[in-house]
Parts: sequence; structure tokens; C-alpha cells
Amino acid sequence: MGTPRFAVPSLEMLTLKGYTVSAVVTAPDKPAGRGRRLCEPPVKVFAKESGIPVLQPARLKDPGFINKLKEADPDIIAVVAFRMLPEEIWSIPPLGCINLHASLLPSYRGAAPVNHAIMNGEKVTGITTFLIEKEIDTGKILLQRETEIKPKETAGELHDRLMVEGARLLEETIEGVLNDKLTPVPQHKLLPRPGDGLPAAPKIYKDDCRIDWTKGSGEVFNFIRGLSPYPAAWTVLSEGGDEKTTVKILAADKARKEYGSRPGKIHTDNETFIHVACGSGIIEIKSLQVAGRKRLDAADFLRGFSFDESACFG
Repeated sequence: MGTPRFAVPSLEMLTLKGYTVSAVVTAPDKPAGRGRRLCEPPVKVFAKESGIPVLQPARLKDPGFINKLKEADPDIIAVVAFRMLPEEIWSIPPLGCINLHASLLPSYRGAAPVNHAIMNGEKVTGITTFLIEKEIDTGKILLQRETEIKPKETAGELHDRLMVEGARLLEETIEGVLNDKLTPVPQHKLLPRPGDGLPAAPKIYKDDCRIDWTKGSGEVFNFIRGLSPYPAAWTVLSEGGDEKTTVKILAADKARKEYGSRPGKIHTDNETFIHVACGSGIIEIKSLQVAGRKRLDAADFLRGFSFDESACFG
């Protein structure tokens, strides 16, 4: 069970290792692009190319769909980047529903663990396989693998690394389950000391992605790379007191400069660099995208656009 590109290497691994994949369950096709043409999920595309039957239920509790799952008679259901499953589904396979999650559970439970780990400035994250139970991302842990987050790594780059490492961990997990070599560990045994709390990874919405320039440059830098390339951090360009347009900031770095100006103020030579003042420190914008236009590096952007003296982001 899976939908986006993140799930494809795991499905590919299952086929290459000779497992019988009796069915793939994925989301329904959705319209995309300006033409609103129906697009198939990446997992469906791979499954069709591999000759694997595909199920795309609109409702996971649909009796007809659940009957088809039971008829497939799976020993294991492997779940990678899918939806929350009802008990009617995760109780079907005798060896369990195994979920691959892109964090070191119990930290960063939720839909966007990769983004939130980078946004929070974490230096280490990882991947976890666990048995699905009633509450989301709370089941007993089977295996975990830790990985370093590189100092300038974006969410997209980390996503792609974990996508491949996750497929390997899923393979190791399934082998361990089939050979009865794994002992599931309840997550409460891995909880921090009482009162420490756990970082969460809730779904990210557009309003969550607006840059707060009053924060320090380190926080802003982590915020931008944690949302790059998708869903992308954004801000509003104002000149002469008027809001101009929405701008996505897709790549940035901390600059060794100080201007002593208010947060959001833009400093540029209108040729080679774009600096933005934060609550403390400066951010240098490396790549950006104005609404309705393509993504450009800062120097290329400045070949066709000039900021005036009043320009600021907010």
C-alpha cells in the first residue's frame, strides 16, 4: 500500500527479491496540471509495468474493497506513505501490517516527518518499521536505522535518501518477520523522560509555510530548506508600501553580513545577490520563484527584475 514516489523503491524491492505481490493498493487517479488531466500515482505506474493488480478504493472501509483484500490472502501488508488504515484492514494479514515511517519513532509521528525534522534543526533522523495498530504511528517497533542530516540538506534531498534506505530496511524487516527473528518493541519503552515531550510531524498547509523574518537567520534557513522543494517556503514582496506578489524561496544560506535593518528588508546589488534581514542575522537567497513564473537562481532572476530601495519581504 502506497501512493507517492517515496513508496516506489519499496515496491520495486519486493518484486526484485521474488516476493509474490498479490496486489497494490493506492490512491485514486487525480487531475493535475493546467489541463487537469488525470494522473496515475507513481506506485500505480510501477505496478502496471510489473503486471501487478492495482486497487484504488475511494473508501478504505468499502466492503467490496475489503473483500478483495481478503481474497488476495496476504501474509503481510507493507505500507509506505499511504493513509491511516482502519482495523478491518490492518487485522487481515496473519504476520501483520508493516509500516515504513521516515523518522525515529516515537519522535515525529505524523504526515511530514522529513520536513519537520529539518525545520526544527535536527542533526539526526532515521527510518522505522513498525506494526500498525489503532492509533496512527504508535505500533510496536520492528527495526530502526539512524542517519545524519547534513548541514545544508533540503527536505527533498533527505527524502530521496530515506526513500532508498527505507526500502532496504523494509526488506530486512520482512525477512526478519518471516524468519521469526524480530521482537516488536512497544513505543512507550522508547519515550523520553516525563515532561520532555515528543516532536510531532503534522500535515503542512500553505499558511504554515509563510516565512517569519523576525526569527533568527538560523531558524529561517532551516525553515526554508525544510520546505524545499515542496511545499516551499513563501513570502510576500512589497515595494513602495504595496504588496506586489507571492515569492517562493527554494534555496538559501546564512550570509556573513549585517545591515542593521528591520526584518524582511531586502539588500541587493540587483545583479548578483539578494540578502534579506532577519530578526538576527542575514539570509542570502539562492533560488526563488515568483508566482506564475519558473524557478530561477538569484543571479538569473536579477537579470530580469530589479528591487527598489523600499523592497522588503513579509
